[in-house]
Amino acid sequence: MEYTFRKAVPAELDQIWEILEGGIARRKAEGSNQWQDGYPNPDVVRNDIEKGYGYVLADGSTIVGYCAILINDEPAYADIQGKWVTEGDFVVYHRVAVSDQYLGKGLAQVMLKHIEAFARQHHIKSLKADTNFDNAGMLKIFEKLGYVYCGEVVFRGSPRKAFEKVLKD
Repeated sequence: MEYTFRKAVPAELDQIWEILEGGIARRKAEGSNQWQDGYPNPDVVRNDIEKGYGYVLADGSTIVGYCAILINDEPAYADIQGKWVTEGDFVVYHRVAVSDQYLGKGLAQVMLKHIEAFARQHHIKSLKADTNFDNAGMLKIFEKLGYVYCGEVVFRGSPRKAFEKVLKD
């Protein structure tokens, strides 16, 4: 199946929010406190889209995945308890979620590969991301895709595992 990866548009907010609500519910069902504090929410997604950070993975006209991609824009990463692999420019992504109807197809990995392409298009070699300590799915994806554990960062009072991948030429 061929999926397209592109910037989200305002008319897709409801579809995107439905996907994120599914992710929030899955994290809760798994016993995680990640995404259980009112974040993310529709205002965060609306802001992502307005600022050009929101990206979707689409199957035709159906939105099947969402993430926010930013360049050099994560203040919490300056206070890592540990050490990043590189200094300088980096791509960071947040709010990675896949539709309930498309789980188990490897689409989170597909999105992360598109994020790698985004970084290369911007001549950036470093990808940085974080996740909750108990997000087994994302931790497994980071390992599979060659991310290096760098330490901990804190978001909204909670520690997160921080990872970096340095892209090869």
